[in-house]
Amino acid sequence: MPKPRTVHILKALTASILIAIQAVPPLAGSVQAAGLPTLGDGASSLTTGEERRLGDSIARELYRDPDYLDDPVLQEYVEGIWLHLQDAARKNGELSPELEERFAWTLLLGKDRQVNAFALPGGYMGVYLGLIGVVSSGDELASVIAHETSHITQRHIARMMAQQGKQTPLMLASMLLGALAATRSPDAAMAIMMGGPAAVMQNQLNFSRAMESEADRMGYSLMSPAGFAPQGFVSMFGKLQQASRLNDNGSWPYLRSHPLTTQRIADMDSRIPPGKRAADPVPTLEHVMMSARARVISNPGVEVRRQWATLPRSSSFSSLSQFEQVAQLYAATLSAMYLRDWPLAREMVQRLLTATAGNAPANIQARWLNAELEFKADNPQAALAALPLQSVMAPQAAPKVTASGNLAGPREAGPREVGPSLATIDVVERVAPRRPELLLKTEILLRLNQAGPMASPLQTWVTDHPRDGSAWQTLARVWRSQGQEMRALRAEAEAQVAHYDYAAAVDRFKAAQDLARKAGARADYFEASIIDTRLRAVEELLREQLRDKAINK
Repeated sequence: MPKPRTVHILKALTASILIAIQAVPPLAGSVQAAGLPTLGDGASSLTTGEERRLGDSIARELYRDPDYLDDPVLQEYVEGIWLHLQDAARKNGELSPELEERFAWTLLLGKDRQVNAFALPGGYMGVYLGLIGVVSSGDELASVIAHETSHITQRHIARMMAQQGKQTPLMLASMLLGALAATRSPDAAMAIMMGGPAAVMQNQLNFSRAMESEADRMGYSLMSPAGFAPQGFVSMFGKLQQASRLNDNGSWPYLRSHPLTTQRIADMDSRIPPGKRAADPVPTLEHVMMSARARVISNPGVEVRRQWATLPRSSSFSSLSQFEQVAQLYAATLSAMYLRDWPLAREMVQRLLTATAGNAPANIQARWLNAELEFKADNPQAALAALPLQSVMAPQAAPKVTASGNLAGPREAGPREVGPSLATIDVVERVAPRRPELLLKTEILLRLNQAGPMASPLQTWVTDHPRDGSAWQTLARVWRSQGQEMRALRAEAEAQVAHYDYAAAVDRFKAAQDLARKAGARADYFEASIIDTRLRAVEELLREQLRDKAINK
């Protein structure tokens, strides 16, 4: 077992590397705070394409990390906040068309309880469930995401790399991935801490005070245009300051990587107009439900879940506010589900449905939870009946297609990647299904052996969201249930492409190719043609990936 001090140093090191924005004095040769290069002056030696490739290499490992979580309900909630902030950045002129097209704009959730979030090169953002579980409102969560978004839009990592040599990107990737490994291996931790170059890199990665203040200021400017209360910034700072005074025990790594200063706190507070300095932002019922979900999923303790499962039965429950009651009922339902206490879970979810009856967003979440409960209780017919009658997103335009046939837009990769569809996609208005319900309904129908009708909506979804690996895997299962093995193999390959495992994708494409050859005249030639084209494109991506690895060694 590592010594307690070693574990504490390890946690601090991991947090500071992952977020890489602790304020320290600039080292010799660094860009001075007063003279940070602007994005257009050519000072950054890292192109947007190179930064994206660096982010891709790190994301590939994060997807394989045991802490990575794709919970469709939480993913949609947090991503919805981020998309509003991206839209505000676009309207404010902070998100350029080049970054919008070339960067990934991909959210990664981690199921750890630590209160943390981080931005990575190339438009990736990570949020731990511990952060979602501790914030009191969506506005507070938005303030953290807005801060990290500004680090991305202002390309702070690339600007720091302008100080370094050409090997910096590779060293940075190794450091980030080493930090992830170190959280589970004391030997890996010591290897990182003992390395002289690693110690230098850790200091060089830290954002300057000017960059930190810039992220505060620009993040704050996104709040109102995105529909969030700017007071969320101030109340979140208050939480961080309180945790700091209570002598952080390691569960708030955001404190160490985002050290609070009186200047930063005063700056945010001064931006609130005097007449609007009200109490902290009021949460929504949907937010307290999502916060409860994050707490339950991130806490695997059986005893804690047993306590949560029976809290609504206490005599003091009726004296709680509606927000507290809804949060406790949601946590109780989900906890009882984990404990496989189906009668208790059904009791709690029925009370939750009643408590949220007058609030549409919250009631939809309650209905999804009810369907999830019945599905896990092996009652698929009841699960299907529990789904909302209609739960769709607002009409949205389909993504544009470049001249080369690649999908482009904020949710798609840059021009170096080839989209999974050969057909030209017209820009049309469409009503898109909500991802949590789409995936849950498909799982239910798969259990009932009735999933055939879900192939079409899933195909539409992955066309619009080609980097949704889970949706591709679900589509593969639907095709396989219909006896469409070649299509299933292609969907499995696309799922691997979405997570940058190009070797596994090539293997799946080749398996589909072999199946087409064996089928002979009975093969679907259109499908076989798509597979051939995609195989060549992904083989090229694999060659690039292997070249990058060879250089990194």
